[in-house]
Amino acid sequence: MESQTVLKCPECGSSHVFKDGLRKAPSNALSNEPIQRFRCADYGHRWSNHIVLNVLDTHKTNSRVGAQEKAKNMIPTQEIQTCAEKGKHSPTENELKAAPQIEKFLIQLENDGRKQGTTLNYRKMFKRLLNAGANLLEPESCKAALAKLMVTDPRTKKITERPVRDNTKKSMASMLDVWFKFNGIAWKKPKYRDDSEVPFVPTETDIDLLIAGLGKKLSIFCQILKDTGARPGEIAQLKWSDIDFAQRKVSIKAEKGSNSRIRPLTEKTIEMVCNLPHNLPYDKARMFANADDMRGNFFMQKKRLAKQIGNSNIQKISFKTFRHWKGTTEQHKTKDIYHVKTVLGHKSIKNTEKYIHLEEMIYESTVNDQFIVKVADTMEAAIKLMEVGFEYHATVEGHQLFRKRA
Repeated sequence: MESQTVLKCPECGSSHVFKDGLRKAPSNALSNEPIQRFRCADYGHRWSNHIVLNVLDTHKTNSRVGAQEKAKNMIPTQEIQTCAEKGKHSPTENELKAAPQIEKFLIQLENDGRKQGTTLNYRKMFKRLLNAGANLLEPESCKAALAKLMVTDPRTKKITERPVRDNTKKSMASMLDVWFKFNGIAWKKPKYRDDSEVPFVPTETDIDLLIAGLGKKLSIFCQILKDTGARPGEIAQLKWSDIDFAQRKVSIKAEKGSNSRIRPLTEKTIEMVCNLPHNLPYDKARMFANADDMRGNFFMQKKRLAKQIGNSNIQKISFKTFRHWKGTTEQHKTKDIYHVKTVLGHKSIKNTEKYIHLEEMIYESTVNDQFIVKVADTMEAAIKLMEVGFEYHATVEGHQLFRKRA
């Protein structure tokens, strides 16, 4: 009864909260008792509250409190040993040595205006290196652990025999560079080359099959990804006030230094969005949970769907795949790389140029470049052409030209 009246959803502030079963206590929780999980009745956000034992916790539960509050509540060594005797995780010497500096570093990141997702990524990086036996205050130890780092299975959390990709190592080395500068430690940053793998670009049929087989909220999330080519984090932070239902457009607040933009939505997407409940004020209510929660749910649902319909391509689709698909198809339709740059919100054309090569590789032998062209002089004629698959191309001497592939 108390949780129903006092608790509020940490994502949207709704007081319509109910208990949603129990979860096993993580290895770094203070208590061995099962943890109560809660769910927001309005928007489906799920969370649980617990006090963590060590500062490297990456859960978004009571880690929703700030890094400063965690630093104040650090558990003394004697209490850590008591918990370890009960079968809980016992922090290593490297963890205990680095923990105070990590908290100071993360507080500094927040003070410098870095987003919560950035600090979370640093926590994850520190945890991976510590699990690999690195001493975070010794550069050579970090470089040795980074060189031998193996992929962790996201489902079982067990280390596999597959080495981490060079792209990931390069990103982690850049994060370590910031870390060592903060601590005034000189080091020589290791060099890793960018992996040159060709991104997987599915057919539109496979994408539509996947969207149709997902749950209600997740299918809408993916449909907006398909329409806009936006990053999952950009869609996850959408509020209802960002949707213009009259003009069928969405206002996207950019991530990762990209450009914010306004993109059109299809009539199908608008109809799907209208079926979502939205009891809170439009300017405050978020439409979705955070990107990590959506991604975990997506992973489970697409795996089940791929097995049910026997389509292995669906299993290959990730949230980022929608962005690759959008960039490639827009390049194929328009042959205008600057248009693709605008759609995806890139600040540099260099980030967009890969879609020229992707489009050439994918469509070179499958689709010809011959079009059927029609002219429309009235609004009714233009609407009829668009209803049968024609797309607006240009206006010549007052006549609107539409085309579709032969």
